Amino acid sequence: MTSILMLSAYRSDSHALWATSVQHHLTADWRCLELPGRHFRWRIRGNPLSWLPELHALLQDWQPQHILATSMVDLATIKGLFPALAKVPSSYYFHENQFAYPVSSGQHHSIDPQMVQMYGALAAERLLFNSMFNRDTFLAGVDELLQRLPDHVPEGISTLLQQRSACLPVPVAPIERRPHGARSRPLLLWNHRWEYDKRPDLFLQLLRQLQQRQQPVDVALLGGRSQSVNPALEIIRQEFSGWIVVDDYPDRSQYLHWLQQADLVFSCAEHEFQGVAMLEAVSAGALPVVPDALCYREQYPPQCRYPAGDMAAAAERIVAWQQLPIVDISNWLQPATGEMWRQWLAAIR
Repeated sequence: MTSILMLSAYRSDSHALWATSVQHHLTADWRCLELPGRHFRWRIRGNPLSWLPELHALLQDWQPQHILATSMVDLATIKGLFPALAKVPSSYYFHENQFAYPVSSGQHHSIDPQMVQMYGALAAERLLFNSMFNRDTFLAGVDELLQRLPDHVPEGISTLLQQRSACLPVPVAPIERRPHGARSRPLLLWNHRWEYDKRPDLFLQLLRQLQQRQQPVDVALLGGRSQSVNPALEIIRQEFSGWIVVDDYPDRSQYLHWLQQADLVFSCAEHEFQGVAMLEAVSAGALPVVPDALCYREQYPPQCRYPAGDMAAAAERIVAWQQLPIVDISNWLQPATGEMWRQWLAAIR
């Protein structure tokens, strides 16, 4: 049985789903180290220090044959700190990449996260991306960064990294579709985090566009939220109280219930590398309305996509929602993705 050290330095929702599902579906001798999904800048730079005691203890009586680390992990530093890991073959898994991640107004610009990921990629034998969009923007970002560096920059780095790259989505379990009765108006689902990169301000604009077109909808407001209420959510609660049928971050069973009830699921995100929440909702029967950008171009047909940022065009898609096609996303779901991961395991043995 292959012994694998899994390192996940930022256990947020999609990272947790990935770590759990990969270990569940692949038979191996797993050891997993994780860190909480908070304090992003500290996590991406500090994880080798945070894991020093655990790795020292673990490697006293156990040696991995392979390392599977997320791109939040400073893999190059970890291999330098632990001679026992230096020559262990490694796969570097990109949930996201810092070259294509939008920076909020409260964050400072720094190339440190990008350098961590570039060095981590150079320290790994295999680079795994959850979408082609993720892979392509990472490689383009590496090229752009290297061109900005002043001197002594070797050629061919992005070509080398591309040769090590493959696309391997997070395994997403499909959700059973349940027919529901006819409604007087469609149920529109928002199941994203209420944070800047998901652009809830644009979602507010969409609802106003629908109101102008005299196209009321029922709205399910799900997704994670912080203690401080997002300003757009507060306004939506005030202006569209008569449209809201649920406004909660529910447990898994209730979450699945609302996904199975939804007619439409909407995104206006500024970044999305795989869009697990969208995939779950679409697998449950919701029709997607998404920007013509990001990973969505790989997943959904043109009829479901609107020009990014254009809420008038998005509203037109929703007004004519019954003309949207049923979408086949089976290649992004179990069992197809599980088989892809089994092939990865067979290749590293």
